[in-house]
Order: sequence, then structure tokens, then C-alpha cells
Amino acid sequence: MSANKIHIFDTTLRDGEQVPGCKLNTTEKVELALKLEELGVDIIEAGFPISSPGDFNSVNEISKIITKASVCGLTRAVQKDIEVAAEALKYAKRPRIHTGIGTSDLHIKHKFNSNQEDILLRAIQCVKWAKNFVDDVEFYAEDAGRTDNVYLARVVEAVIKAGATVVNIPDTTGYCLPHQYGEKIAFLVNNVSNIDKAIISCHCHNDLGLATANSISGIINGARQIECTINGLGERAGNTSLEEVVMIIQQHKNLGFHSGVNAKLLNPMSLLVAETMRMPVQCNKAIVGSNAFSHSSGIHQDGFLKDALTYEIIDPVEVGAEASKIVLTARSGRSALAHRFHKLGYTFNRNDIDRLYQEFLLVADSKKEVMEEDLHELAKAHVAEVV
Repeated sequence: MSANKIHIFDTTLRDGEQVPGCKLNTTEKVELALKLEELGVDIIEAGFPISSPGDFNSVNEISKIITKASVCGLTRAVQKDIEVAAEALKYAKRPRIHTGIGTSDLHIKHKFNSNQEDILLRAIQCVKWAKNFVDDVEFYAEDAGRTDNVYLARVVEAVIKAGATVVNIPDTTGYCLPHQYGEKIAFLVNNVSNIDKAIISCHCHNDLGLATANSISGIINGARQIECTINGLGERAGNTSLEEVVMIIQQHKNLGFHSGVNAKLLNPMSLLVAETMRMPVQCNKAIVGSNAFSHSSGIHQDGFLKDALTYEIIDPVEVGAEASKIVLTARSGRSALAHRFHKLGYTFNRNDIDRLYQEFLLVADSKKEVMEEDLHELAKAHVAEVV
């Protein structure tokens, strides 16, 4: 496998489902899991098996039907959690147990009332427990973003020695700046003696709007897995957006990375998740928002109509979106107006457009968007006047 393959770990069904109002039943989870596999993700985090009978059943059913992707279950560093996850994953073709513990001083002192040495031992132990059931064990160092790098390196080295195949470095609170997160990954690459025996994973939250930037900084500095969700769903302000990192990797080929995701399925997948999880996508969301390929400013419209590359770095076809849209507003210019009339079947010369444009502005100033019916009315009035 290529050293520059970025493994896409989708946690829509686990972290994404933690959004209030986004709870999924087993049937919905199975449907989305099948579509995620079709999309081409490498790992599907199907749930947190010990959290509820419903989640256990969902992980179990997904394990039965997924044949290509790894199926992952989340646990705490608790033996019972791990045993339950192993049972839920028993039918999986490629099972992974995702276990771990908080490593920042804040978590150690205030969440666990413990100390660094005890947490280190618990980290080693949870990996050993998981290793009794599956070969593929991922360890998460919760709040790694705020963990001292030297201590984090000690933990990572110890869990890899215990059998971890993936080490997850979460920016749990979305605190890091991109250069800080990248430097943290680079520190591990350069200071963990057995780091070559595991894949480093980025799990970034979006509390400061930096989840995608941090994940990309992570892979530039040596990580080879990104944990993400469709539409950026997740706790609080959300997780790294799958569609964003996939398209950054695809657009910036000079980085030398690739993923196995079929980008043409991104928009259909986004729509399915939004509908199933009852969570609309904001219209200006990158890649999958309804306005992602819309142009309303006259200057932008004119440039786009001359050459789409002037204002679009992605062809909407690449991500399974509808064709680019020229939206008519009071900010639109004559070229956009002429374009829309032409699409409706009208043939007007420049003088016609100059006259129609003045009438168009009167309409545009009175409403947010000039629609097709408005254009038909303007055209009919103009033709009648000329005749």
C-alpha cells in the first residue's frame, strides 16, 4: 500500500450521532454504513457498543454486512467496555477496537483524579485487553491537543509496544492552531522510537473552526489517517469534515497524498446524511452547501461565464453536485442577465439587454432573487414594447 495513502476513518455513526437530535436507529445506521463503504471510506466507526443495547446491536449488524471497510467500535479504557465491543464486532471481516484514555493534565487531574504514571499503565493495559480479541487496535490519547508532547510521546511509544496498530492524536477541544498540531505530530514522528510500527491518526474538533486545517497539517507532518464525519457533524461545533479533507487532498496534488474516496458520491452522501440525521447543511458549507457553486455578484458572474476557473476551483461534477448556478440579484450584471435569458430561449442583442437591465434592477431591488417567472415577465413586456 502506498505510504502516501490517507486512510479515511469515518465516525459519522459515532461522533456525528452525538449531535443533539441526530440519534439513529439500527436500520438507519446500517443504510448509512453501506453507503459509506460505497463512498470508499477505509474505516467505519459504527458506534460505542457498551453505551446502549441499541448501539451494541447497530455495531453488530453493521459488522455482518460490511465486507471491504474495517468496522470499529469505541471503548473506554475499561475491561468490560472492551469485552462488549469485541462481542459486538465478532462478525466483522476487519474488526478494530478503538480504546484509550485522557492524557492531558486537565483530564488526568480533574477527570480521573490520577497521575501520569497511573494513566500510562492504564493506557498500556487497555491496549493489551483489546489485543486479546482483535489484531487491529487503535489507541486514542484524549485531549492530546493539550497534552505535554514529551509525556504524549511516552504514552504513544508504550501503547505501540503493547500492540496498538493506530495511535489517535485527538484535538478533542479544537484548541490547537494548525502549526501547533502539525508540530505535535512531527514531534511524535521524530521522538517515538517505534512510531514506524503504527499509523498516526488525526481526530480534530472544530471549536475554533480549525478542524480541517489541523487535519491537513497533521498529514503533512506524518499522520496517515484522518478521522472525520460527513458534513462535519459532531460534538459541539463538529468534527473534521470528510468532504473537505478529501477534496483538499484531491485538489492539492502537489502534497502527494491520495484517498480511496469516490468524490463523485460526496454530494449524494451529504444529502442522505442530512436527511437521515435530520440536520440540514448550511448553505455556504464548503463542497456540499447549496451555494457552494452559486454565483450572484456581477463581477464573479462575468468572470465565471468567460472561464469557470476564474471563480471555481472544483467542477461541481467532480463532487456529484448539480451544475453551477448563476443567481440573479441586484448585484448581478448584464452578462449574467443575458446568460439567463439565453438559457430560457430568448435572443436579445446588446441594446435589448441594456434596456432590460434597467427594468431588471427595479425588480431585483424589490426581492432577494430574481426568478425565472420574473425574467419571462420582463421579456414579454420588452417584446410587446418593441413590437
